[in-house]
Amino acid sequence: MGQTIIEKILARAAGRSQVQKGEIVFCTPHRILSHDNSAAISKIFKQIHAPAVWDPERIFIALDHAVPPPDERKALNHKIIREFVQKHNIKHFYDCGTGICHQVLPENGHVLPGTIIFGSDSHTTTHGAFGAAGIPIGRTETASVWAIGKTWLKVPETLKFVLTGNLKQGVYAKDVILFLIGQIGASGANYKSVEFSGDTVIRMSISERMTLCNLSAEMGAKAGIVAFDETTRNWLDNRVLHVHEDYEPLSADDDAEYKEIYDFNLEELGPQVACPHKVDNVVPVKNLLHTKIDVAFLGTCTNGRLDDLKIAAEIMEGKNVAPHVRFLVYPASKKVLQDALRLGYIEKLVMAGAQVAVPSCGPCLGAYGGILAPEENCISSANRNFKGRMGCKQDTGIYLASPATVAHSALAGHITAEA
Repeated sequence: MGQTIIEKILARAAGRSQVQKGEIVFCTPHRILSHDNSAAISKIFKQIHAPAVWDPERIFIALDHAVPPPDERKALNHKIIREFVQKHNIKHFYDCGTGICHQVLPENGHVLPGTIIFGSDSHTTTHGAFGAAGIPIGRTETASVWAIGKTWLKVPETLKFVLTGNLKQGVYAKDVILFLIGQIGASGANYKSVEFSGDTVIRMSISERMTLCNLSAEMGAKAGIVAFDETTRNWLDNRVLHVHEDYEPLSADDDAEYKEIYDFNLEELGPQVACPHKVDNVVPVKNLLHTKIDVAFLGTCTNGRLDDLKIAAEIMEGKNVAPHVRFLVYPASKKVLQDALRLGYIEKLVMAGAQVAVPSCGPCLGAYGGILAPEENCISSANRNFKGRMGCKQDTGIYLASPATVAHSALAGHITAEA
């Protein structure tokens, strides 16, 4: 029997010729990422009495969750992390303002096809867009990998999504993945690897594929993967040369065994929204017309890239945000911000009434930078809409949608995908 992509990647990382679904394997990652939670992880690392990190060149830390730090405790966390980085000679450290870990990691050539990226963040699945396996792990596991360079995994079964058809104008990868989560549910891919394939995916940019894989976490996936192709190669070439690394892609065998294969023709799909308070509570935008919003949020590791800002800027050019709406824009990285400034997207957004912030996670996690007030609604391009996610647990509503729907809604003052 042939092997799926995740099976081949885990076999390679375990130094094996092949692995079987359900067995336990010990794997060494190409990179292990963490962010502001590195302060807590460093304390665990100290508690296990590890004398030094396993490989300072494979550990990646980006400060992105509380940037700039909004209080003394978070500032102290950053100080602890900087001291840890210096003590252990961590090579790949990206301080405040560089951007969100899941954007900065591939931007700087650290994600290679056919490898494992472990990460102490649930949306590490993002890195499957490059034909890798982005696998979230816990803080204690992360500390142990820092120390010994490996951890165990159970080889997951694989679900395959075959997506076909040209998307309608105004429909994007975010709409696609929200629709899929709505179809199979928030636990539909629990501890499964998910492969995205089909002509719809082949036509998607790397940024759009990152959106698919990022949100595979919200269907419970252990990994979300798009197979390596020429689009991947073209995106990686200069970035991988920058870090002087080569790669060998892996693809699924023709006779690979899948737990389930889902076929969706998406030609008639319209813009989608995930309603409070579950990511799988998905309906077409047309079902929510005139739902009033107070905040529109564009950014995060899901949809804070250059193409996302471009989409919003083109929609908002020459127009004004509705008077009662606060429109928050958080670019995913410094490079995205620089490119968006150079191309005029930021000017268009600011002229329309956007509040543009430092590249970071911002209000997505609810710690700072745009917390909702009681009884307010937000239309967001982020990845989670749980109760209290944006900092207020009292009767708030977070609606997840594409950057286009966020922009149209910011202008209208209510949820809409139309001008």
